[in-house]
Amino acid sequence: DHEKRDFVAGGSAAGVAAAFGAPVGGVLLSLEEGTSFWSLSLIWKIFLSSMVATFTLNLSLSAVEGHPGQLTHPGLLFFGKLNDTITKYEVFELPIFILMGVIGGLLGAVFVAINMRLMVFRMKHIKKKWVKLLEALSVGFLTATCGMLSIYTLDYCRDYTEASPKFAVQMFCSESQHNELSAFWFQKSEDTLRSLFHDPKGSYSVVPLVMFFLMYFCMSIMTTGLSVSAGVFVPALLSGAAWGRLIGIGIQHVFPGAAWAEPAKYAVIGAAAHLGGICRISISLTVMMIEATGNITFGLPLMLTLITTKWIGDFFTEGIYEMQIYLNGVPLLPSAPPPLSSDIKATDVMSAPPVVFPSKVKVARIIDTLDSVPHNGFPIVEPVPPSASGHVSNQGVLKSAGRLKGLILKSQLLILLHSKSFNELVPHTSEQLRKKLHMFREAYAKHQKIQVCQDVQITEEDCNQVLDLRPYMNPSPYTVKLDASLPRIFRLFRGLGLRHIVVVNEVNEVVGMVTRKDLARYRTWRHAGTMGLKELRVQV
Repeated sequence: DHEKRDFVAGGSAAGVAAAFGAPVGGVLLSLEEGTSFWSLSLIWKIFLSSMVATFTLNLSLSAVEGHPGQLTHPGLLFFGKLNDTITKYEVFELPIFILMGVIGGLLGAVFVAINMRLMVFRMKHIKKKWVKLLEALSVGFLTATCGMLSIYTLDYCRDYTEASPKFAVQMFCSESQHNELSAFWFQKSEDTLRSLFHDPKGSYSVVPLVMFFLMYFCMSIMTTGLSVSAGVFVPALLSGAAWGRLIGIGIQHVFPGAAWAEPAKYAVIGAAAHLGGICRISISLTVMMIEATGNITFGLPLMLTLITTKWIGDFFTEGIYEMQIYLNGVPLLPSAPPPLSSDIKATDVMSAPPVVFPSKVKVARIIDTLDSVPHNGFPIVEPVPPSASGHVSNQGVLKSAGRLKGLILKSQLLILLHSKSFNELVPHTSEQLRKKLHMFREAYAKHQKIQVCQDVQITEEDCNQVLDLRPYMNPSPYTVKLDASLPRIFRLFRGLGLRHIVVVNEVNEVVGMVTRKDLARYRTWRHAGTMGLKELRVQV
């Protein structure tokens, strides 16, 4: 239902707000990626949840740090406010930022393409729990082994400073030095990010950065999709910060005396470009990076970079979230109807023949129907003479199921069966109607979620009873005509937050039903500048 949908949107925003200390960025991310229907009231709810999450995290961290009530911890992954020398940029640097956006889009497309093939392999061959556990252990062992081998083989040393990692490894370096690659592997990912964002010029060598980026990028591809609680945000930011810092070092070598050639600045841009190339989020990520770094000066460079990243990435593949939605068969509608779909009509999209009920129906028929079909809504119809029914279309004669009188939900039918509302008179007074409404509200408030008919205690005597659906049905459900186009139906679902819509002919007779699963079957494919429309198979 719509309230659970709102909870999901609020939860995603609250998680991002607590992690990055970015409540506004969390709201925008939820609207950009986490919802298929939104309104002004929903925005307020999401914003409230984000602010409460940020405040709760602040309060908890202040107690952990030994200063209860001192709210100075904006987020778990706050990268620290960038100083003025890092955030200064010139107009002629904008093309460099755009070029970094191109690199981020290309790397993101490579990430998604390879990870998609890995996900397909896992879905086909890695199904048992012990195999999933073994895969996770193997990837973890491989990551640790590669990290240790890189530290052992690359003999790059740095002097110890106050900013050096606490657990840096000396290896073959002198007493006052530590192995440079150990600075990447022997501290938390967020601490490594802060180092890449804040360390001054000359803090890193080219070869360790290249080695770390290649290994971390490959390991991130393998890790995404494992049966573990892991995300893509921090690994993507860290990989992008590494190659962004490399670009900054290259620019510094080309312009050795330029004050604007600051590697840390390009590390921030690279981190945003890499994450944007994988997830294809632009508006929300711009705001999140501004909030997480505590500097609004970078707003324009970040926006230009992320817009370029999205354009380049979308040219080759979809984002990682869209790819996972597609592979799992989830009927989440995108923000706009697929192009090239204007000639697809409701008769091509709908499910027919529809499953309907008369206004008065036996309990046995309801139970048999609910046990045999997974539908969420059922039209209520009145019979029509056989000679008057039927509609001729390109597919032949579409038989009608009866004239539409209303629609009732599966959840309502289960509550009526559970309460045994059989052979009852139609409520006429306001008090009777109020009691019926209270029955549904009380079931929802108690989370009395009756999923299947087996949860309802029905005797053989009850099966012969008659249930009058007229007091409980929606007498004016949303409908479309047979010749309605797919884009029009799509916009109705998105704009009104619908789960299903009834297809009727010219005389208001039910001929089919359209659900989100029916619309999600149609998707646009893009490859090398060409596009087309394909029909997918969606899980029921």
